[in-house]
Order: sequence, then structure tokens, then C-alpha cells
Amino acid sequence: MPVEVQVLAYAAVLQYLQFVLMAVPLNIQLGTDYTGGPRDEPKEVKGVPGRLKRAMDNHFEGLILFTIAVVVVVLGDAGGSLTAKAAWTYLGARILYVPAYASGIPMLRSAIWFVGFAATFVMLMAALL
Repeated sequence: MPVEVQVLAYAAVLQYLQFVLMAVPLNIQLGTDYTGGPRDEPKEVKGVPGRLKRAMDNHFEGLILFTIAVVVVVLGDAGGSLTAKAAWTYLGARILYVPAYASGIPMLRSAIWFVGFAATFVMLMAALL
């Protein structure tokens, strides 16, 4: 299995873990009657549970671009040392992003997000050039 595909699988596992990490405090905050119901009236999720939800949602967005990069690299037979390092960098950034976002430290999550975003771009450019 190409390294980039392996890292993509780990990124998917991270998405599952983020869901579990977010779901427990969110259910405590909103109550299971609400989260198990139709949710006709939206409720604001505040504090750490809200930040964990936004971090999870952000990973869904980033995972789309990363998946595209992996597909382009693998189908284009463009994998190599650079794309493997960029894939691991993406995953490392996404792992660090969760506690950075949950902690609420200003600008830290944005800087970490950018590292993952740039790593994805490097993979795409390596495949295209």
C-alpha cells in the first residue's frame, strides 16, 4: 500500500476519534433528548464541545482536499519521499489541531491548520510538476 494511502486511512481513523471525542461532551451539554431527537430547533454548542465540533467539521473539509491529493499522487504514480513526508505532515498537523482548537489558544490552531493545508498543496504540486 502506498504510504500516502496508509496516511489517508489513519486520517480517517482520526476523523472517527474526533467524532467520539466531540460526541460525549456535546451530548452532555445539549442532552440526549435533544441530540437523539429531530433537532428541529437548532441549539448553540458552546465552549470546548463547540470547539471540538468545529475542529471535527474542519477536518472533514481538510480531508476532502487531502483525499484528492492522495488520489492524484497515487493514480499519477507521483509518490515519493516528498509526498510521503507531506502526507505525514498533514496527519501530524491534524492531530495537533484538535487539542490546539479545544484549548482556545489564539492563532495556534490557525498556524497548525496552515501546516496541514500547505502539506496537502505540496502533494498536489509534486504530482503535477
